Amino acid sequence: MISTPIGNWEDITLRALRVLKDVDVIAAEDPTLSKPLLDQYGIDTPLTSYHNLNKEGKTPVLITRLLEGQNVGLIADAGTPAVCDPGAFLISAALAADIHIMPVPGVSAVLAAVSICGFSGDAFVFYGFLPRQAGARRRRLDSMQSESKPVVLFEGAESLPTTLHDIQSRLGNRRMMVASDLTKPSECLFRGRIKEILRTLASSKMGEEITLVIDSKRPGDLRGGKKGNRRFRKRSAS
Repeated sequence: MISTPIGNWEDITLRALRVLKDVDVIAAEDPTLSKPLLDQYGIDTPLTSYHNLNKEGKTPVLITRLLEGQNVGLIADAGTPAVCDPGAFLISAALAADIHIMPVPGVSAVLAAVSICGFSGDAFVFYGFLPRQAGARRRRLDSMQSESKPVVLFEGAESLPTTLHDIQSRLGNRRMMVASDLTKPSECLFRGRIKEILRTLASSKMGEEITLVIDSKRPGDLRGGKKGNRRFRKRSAS
């Protein structure tokens, strides 16, 4: 289980580079997205695809290779495998076959966002992507209403406005942070109440990869009130 950068290729670890070179095959969610990173570091390990559409057929193939003594490296398009990722299916099958699983930790969009949100980092709840079905989405949001810890969500740029309206409808005008394209040169952060963020986003272009951190029902530690919670300027992620 090899974590890869979520945007900035310099975030790859030395251990991850060594393991990617040493394994017999790399199972990648989308090999076309992963190959440029591997090429950057001179890694020529064979790639095979492993994603939601082929996981049921590909899993037995990879399990067979593992049982034959080969080493398989699993990577996602970005970040840590099996977190909102089809890799969890392979991990379950490997455990059932008594295969040893080794984590090679690294970048996580969840932890990167929590570390800069300005809310309490003592504890948080991660819900991944909200359900697309209206009823299931309402129930999920309703379950967050009394949450005493910040909530972290993933979202895409296209559905972000709808999601923010749904959050406001079920949770109220909470304080939150919207992080777009974390660690990339186009990284942009927005902090404030949901209504303020919606107004700002109406005239802003967002990256595709969005991480949301919603403050708990109780006031958090972010200072400044309405005047202090404006959009952060775009900057290069160094």
